[in-house]
Amino acid sequence: MVKVYGDYRSGNCYKIKLMLHLLDQPYEWIAVDILKGETQSDAFLAKNPNGKIPVLELEDGTCLWESNAILNFLADGSTFLPREPRLRTQVLQWQFFEQYSHEPYVAVARFIQLYQGLPEARRSEYEECHARGYKALKVMEKQLQRTLYLVGDSFSIADIALYAYTHVADEGGFDLTPYPAIRTWLERVASHPRYVGMLD
Repeated sequence: MVKVYGDYRSGNCYKIKLMLHLLDQPYEWIAVDILKGETQSDAFLAKNPNGKIPVLELEDGTCLWESNAILNFLADGSTFLPREPRLRTQVLQWQFFEQYSHEPYVAVARFIQLYQGLPEARRSEYEECHARGYKALKVMEKQLQRTLYLVGDSFSIADIALYAYTHVADEGGFDLTPYPAIRTWLERVASHPRYVGMLD
């Protein structure tokens, strides 16, 4: 059985949890407290020298890290990762978008508000996260006005990657009311029969 080292409230860790449930694959969850510095212990750094969660440990002891890389590994050969090169590249396109244009703003705003209680020292950074995060949401909204999922009409790991932090964007002060296509898409993802919530 594979092991997942993570924090239930982390969107990056939730990506892996959701993927495993969608695949109906058993796993062992090992809680890691980032606020207590547990990712910087020698034992954890032996699994991921970058000192970040999530980490997926395979049965042979191999450890994989970086959430979107793990998604690609888990989804390989399934319906969640298209085989056709153009569609597969579009999945990667959205995963890169998530890491460079979405997560650094939507997730960081959530961290500042939810984990740190919105300290005044980070207020200007928080506001900048909102400006850039809303820009990313507009890009998603335009795509989801045209297609059911981010890559055509098929649920893929592109959706899992972006669902993770978008569905809890309100915890970072984002208002999704002006984005009806995103809100419909969130409901569509959550309607999957093997869906599991972040804190379930």
